[in-house]
Amino acid sequence: MSLPATLNAPSTLAAIDMGSNSFRLEIAQLHREQYKRLEYLKETVRLGAGLDAEGRLTEAAMQRGLDCLARFAQRLKGFAPQQVRAVATQTLREARNRDEFLRRAEQLLGFAIEVISGREEARLIYAGVARLQTSDKPRLVIDIGGRSTEMILGQGRSPITAESFQVGSVSLSMRFFPEGQFTAEAFRAAQVAAGAELEEALSLFDRALWREALGSSGTVGAVSQLLAGSGITDGRITPEALRWCIAQCLDMGHVDKLKLPGLKEDRRAVVGGGLCILYTLLTQFGIEELLPTKGALRQGVIFDLAERLEAERHATLGDMRDHSVTALQQRFGVDTEQAQRVRQLALGLYKQLQPQAPRELQRELGWAAALHEIGMMVSHHDHHRHSAYLLSHVDAAGFSQSQLRRLADLALGQRGGLRKLEAKLPDADFVWQLLALRLAVLACHGRSAVSPQALKLTREKQGVILSLTQRWAAQQPRAVYLLREEAEAWTRNGALSLRLQA
Repeated sequence: MSLPATLNAPSTLAAIDMGSNSFRLEIAQLHREQYKRLEYLKETVRLGAGLDAEGRLTEAAMQRGLDCLARFAQRLKGFAPQQVRAVATQTLREARNRDEFLRRAEQLLGFAIEVISGREEARLIYAGVARLQTSDKPRLVIDIGGRSTEMILGQGRSPITAESFQVGSVSLSMRFFPEGQFTAEAFRAAQVAAGAELEEALSLFDRALWREALGSSGTVGAVSQLLAGSGITDGRITPEALRWCIAQCLDMGHVDKLKLPGLKEDRRAVVGGGLCILYTLLTQFGIEELLPTKGALRQGVIFDLAERLEAERHATLGDMRDHSVTALQQRFGVDTEQAQRVRQLALGLYKQLQPQAPRELQRELGWAAALHEIGMMVSHHDHHRHSAYLLSHVDAAGFSQSQLRRLADLALGQRGGLRKLEAKLPDADFVWQLLALRLAVLACHGRSAVSPQALKLTREKQGVILSLTQRWAAQQPRAVYLLREEAEAWTRNGALSLRLQA
């Protein structure tokens, strides 16, 4: 079934949150800062419970996720790729066979899926909370997911400190309540384990740094509804109220007997772990009361997507990723003049190869060129390998792990043999980006400006012709030598034929 016309209009945006416990689809419209939800779907998938002892997703867990995404795909018929953003969190950060799942999932869904880092998840959570529940007070925002817990300190719309910790309601429940049995010893052990994971955050989120504490999404919402439904509080979460919840679990003894007003069926299996994390957070961080909030990851994704589209419409504007690139250049002492020379030439060459290339691919190449020398901070020798390592492991706001890996592959391939990237070369989009970057790096080898007219690329059936102006070739014999070797390297590899005309 496809959506009504008003739902797949260009102004409509959709976010998919592929969490460790639940998958969610949110469809909304943004108009002059006003957020209007049009549709919301949630399915309990328990993807996080499907990681085996080797850290691989079981076929059964993958199938649950794929079945859910197939249903989401039906709701998203008629949506353009730029209207939809799907993000995956901790379970797919961990899963050793995530690439297999993502390949099948993207084919079913029909849209790209981004695996985001813990800090990026935290940033997007805060974006959703800050826009839907405005305040100028310094605030602590907490989101307890299935396999991770995010904590963010911020004020207004600006996150100040954002961290992610590998402890969640699913993982803790599986470890300490594997058979659904509630005992005092298990609760104590689970709280100690949660406290050990969260202890390093005590100074980062010290009580003196914030005025109000807000809880986002699943676990907080479930416990808040339980407390309100049972008449214990009006929905706010306090240490005393949590002690009451834990006492109810102990009295009933088993998750199957846990039938409390306001507790939904899909939350019973993981409520034990969630309560332990909540109680640990409130007691360790001095939180007198935690208030449930409107915003969550999925709304943050929609706000972030809207900002990206606005940047697309106004080419002079940048989104969060552009700011992150600038910050990384400063952090790693990049020679920004050289980075800009390589960037301008690489983009010019890429336009000759792919005149109709999507803007996102152009921007990826631009970012890779801007950051291709960050490895110089580690060592001049083999700096391309250091650049690739840093890009693969750095936290950069706005970027998914998937996109950072692509930038890392481009940085790795900026020089040297092509064999190290053979697995990537069947991707034509990547090949054209890589060729443009490599040629720009070589042409700018002398760290001086290169006229855009000096190099011309022409695609032909057998490959690519690189033509050099006679004047530039005469003035740059070393560059010509390097470019001639580059042509031989591509032809020898077989990915494409590159002929040099000078």
